[in-house]
Amino acid sequence: MPLAAVAAAFTLAQLLLVRPGMGLGWDETVYVSQVSPHAPAAFFSAPRARGVPLLVAPVAAWSSSTALLRGYLALLSGLSLYLALRVWRTLLPASVLALAGALFASLWVTLFYGPQAMPNYWVAIGALVCAGCFLRARTGRRDRAALYGLLGGAALMAWMRPMDAVWAVLPLLALAVLRGHWRPLAALLAGLVAGSAEWVIEAYMSYGGLLRRLSDASAIQGRLGPHFAVLDQLRSLGGRTLCRPCAGAVPDPLITAWWFVLPALAVLGLVLARRSGAAAPARVAAACAATAAAPYLFLIGYAAPRFLLPAYALLALPAAHALVHLVRPPGGAWRPLAACLVALGLATHLSVQYVVLSRTVERTTAAHRDWDRTAAALHRLGVRPPCLLTGDNALPIAFYTGCDSAATGGHNANSTRAAIEETARRRPVAALVAPHGAPPDYARAWPVHRFGDLLLYVAPPAHKGAVG
Repeated sequence: MPLAAVAAAFTLAQLLLVRPGMGLGWDETVYVSQVSPHAPAAFFSAPRARGVPLLVAPVAAWSSSTALLRGYLALLSGLSLYLALRVWRTLLPASVLALAGALFASLWVTLFYGPQAMPNYWVAIGALVCAGCFLRARTGRRDRAALYGLLGGAALMAWMRPMDAVWAVLPLLALAVLRGHWRPLAALLAGLVAGSAEWVIEAYMSYGGLLRRLSDASAIQGRLGPHFAVLDQLRSLGGRTLCRPCAGAVPDPLITAWWFVLPALAVLGLVLARRSGAAAPARVAAACAATAAAPYLFLIGYAAPRFLLPAYALLALPAAHALVHLVRPPGGAWRPLAACLVALGLATHLSVQYVVLSRTVERTTAAHRDWDRTAAALHRLGVRPPCLLTGDNALPIAFYTGCDSAATGGHNANSTRAAIEETARRRPVAALVAPHGAPPDYARAWPVHRFGDLLLYVAPPAHKGAVG
């Protein structure tokens, strides 16, 4: 019952605090466009996987309603959190699991991304399921549900982000080999293979092979290698959904405090767990959290708070163990002073998370509305499907307009100047240019219209068809 209450509260908080009509973000338009009849499929760059398009297909394949999609994902994310925590019910007390779920679900980044068409929350759920099912499967030889859960959790992660899946289960793979847990190892490997199979096959069909796709994915992420992104992650905690390049000051200590408190509580939880006989669950959760976080702290040169969602979900377990035992140790009486301090800390935490979430939702909603208004302006200028957009923010605005998008350079390069010029002779094409930017050579003679912060260069055939 406590776990169900936490999951229900998480779902309700998403529906109330993350506006269902917030509009789709840049990455969301890429994923949703793969299955939506509203717009042509956007260019799918090397690092992306097909898990999110399949996840949203039951709604996005027949409806263009963002509110409906948000509601569907909020319900699904609440249900998945409940199921992931249930996996641990024989390993940790219900009070610890409920508090762990509440700690994870109350983070602004969890609430913000739970109802979005993005992969990171689902990697976090898969990591929780895998760690819990591995612990159950290695001790209970008759626990077939744990083996199936291990397979399913690994497949879910690999389905969403194959490389993240590998990082998250590295400790489990090592333990399975060192301790001879062959059945859990087989289930884990089967899940990774099943979940990543499509990504690998697609690599050979569309990206020039697996090594080429991995290389391209690394290039898009700034070439994976030694980087110290800890400060970048800190800078993103104030509500920056993508910190690239990551400049500026670190947010107020009140905003970043939880980022230091969570791992500190997890370490305390590890110490206390040894005394209460729950050492293995705490150690496994902490180890998986560490490897899941490692590439995003030390191997890439930018940050996004969503990258660390799997680590936060796993660290919440030993952290909750510490808080529960501080308030009431096993077999002991309640500690009123400790309970008051913990309650005050949690209340402060919730207040800060709400403020950051509210600001982030407001800012994001405004940005998405700008894209929608730009799409409406393009429609008035005659740029209607079938059409093509190129230039500044062309990819997400193309989704809102119902157009294809094209880029001749950068991470989303999928066309050439000649191809765009040829398209402009057959259907509406527009080049979007930032105020201080310069249009492409082929668009310099096109009629130009200023709209908001953009200059809209519209190819003459489309301009002649303008209405109003």
